[in-house]
Amino acid sequence: MQHNLRHLLSAVTATKVIGPVDRTITLLTDDSRKVTDGAMFVAVRGVTVDGHSFIPSLTDRHPAAIVVETMPETLFDGVTYIQVENSAAALGHLASQWYGNPSRRLRLVGVTGTNGKTTTATLIYEMARLGGHKAGLLSTVCNYVDTRAVPAKQTTPDPLTINMLLHEMAEEGCEYAAMEVSSHAADQHRIAGLTFAGGIFTNLTRDHLDYHKTFEAYLAAKKSFFDMLPSEAFAITNIDDKVGEVMLQNTAAKKLSYSLRSMADFRGRIIESHLDGTLMSFNGNEVHVLFTGRFNAYNLTAVYGASVMLGWDKESVLKRMSMLVPVAGRFQTIHSPAGVTAIVDYAHTPDAVVNVLEAIREVIGNSGNIITVVGAGGNRDKGKRPIMAREAALRSDTLILTSDNPRFEEPDDILADMRAGVADPELGARTLVNADRREAIRMAAALARKGDVILIAGKGHEDYQEIKGVKHHFDDREVVKEIFNLG
Repeated sequence: MQHNLRHLLSAVTATKVIGPVDRTITLLTDDSRKVTDGAMFVAVRGVTVDGHSFIPSLTDRHPAAIVVETMPETLFDGVTYIQVENSAAALGHLASQWYGNPSRRLRLVGVTGTNGKTTTATLIYEMARLGGHKAGLLSTVCNYVDTRAVPAKQTTPDPLTINMLLHEMAEEGCEYAAMEVSSHAADQHRIAGLTFAGGIFTNLTRDHLDYHKTFEAYLAAKKSFFDMLPSEAFAITNIDDKVGEVMLQNTAAKKLSYSLRSMADFRGRIIESHLDGTLMSFNGNEVHVLFTGRFNAYNLTAVYGASVMLGWDKESVLKRMSMLVPVAGRFQTIHSPAGVTAIVDYAHTPDAVVNVLEAIREVIGNSGNIITVVGAGGNRDKGKRPIMAREAALRSDTLILTSDNPRFEEPDDILADMRAGVADPELGARTLVNADRREAIRMAAALARKGDVILIAGKGHEDYQEIKGVKHHFDDREVVKEIFNLG
């Protein structure tokens, strides 16, 4: 793929251009190691690395153009320099232009919020496919170009990968696409240049403060997604969340709401709950869904709203919703021959753990015990560790603290932080600690009796455990099935 530089630059606002613009660009990249003869290099200021610092090393790689925020003191002969206010945002627009603005060829729906992004985005993708449409998905678990799986490396990929995948979707004949929009992606302008047909806000609770530093900055990053939506798009917000209305304050999109508690454009209601499903109503229409918990009821109500706004027949939408199945590692149930139920869930924030545990208790009442196995990720927000442990202990009959992805921290140090949340004698009495996650799950299974539920939280779909920079194979679901002798 090649493009004329003038054509590419029509997508950005340059404050200064030095050199010819009628020339061929053979490659667009923000990775200096990939620069080859005729490439355009975009110098992005990252969290830990500034792309500008690599410009001097490009002298022997012969780039055709370099995009910068600050002009270098020394300019290479034969190179066109383009100065912009924000090179990260420019990369997004250039990537869209490079791939022929693929988001305009799709009806793209973005989902943002602390919890529920993966489930909501995935279910919109599934709803499209159940309706006979080709569709694509960009998510934490896996990306899909129609039915072709593309492994996911992060919640929201870089702009070049996003647009490459959207281009492939459009070329495959996809009509719709759904994607998770993380706060990191919004803050780092990875979605710049994309055209969205709609946006959904799920909820906002404490997360990623290791990156954003303050809750206000975290909120602003999420809100910026809605601020960029065009007037032709729809914006659906959860008005039961305390910042639900704030998210849409400055959007040009059509404002809509969903709720389980009050009047809204899209109203969901739980009628009857079971561990393997729920009878719900959406705007007064009853349907049985294969999901459990209020948090999933919120996700499904958002999906219902998006489906209606995408123009799908309401009766068909309800039928399709009854056919949806839970996302891998999200409230995924595994039953033992002895009558014990294990639930593997990605819940890794205090609020998410509370949601899952309350959903379990709502279904089983006092007919069984809840045994929770949970840890906390290393090199992430330390402040949530004691909170998560305390919330889990308050809602469990037995809590087993264990390792998650310790990364470069010592597991015992992480567990010490978590134990601070269960210092109360009553909570401490029901709390056990085992840094070996496999053994912690085995311990929970040994304690469980018929009718009990084991919640294994934090990793969900992940099939690895990251220790000292190395990802070792580890899948909670596989471990449970092994312990349950399910083969």
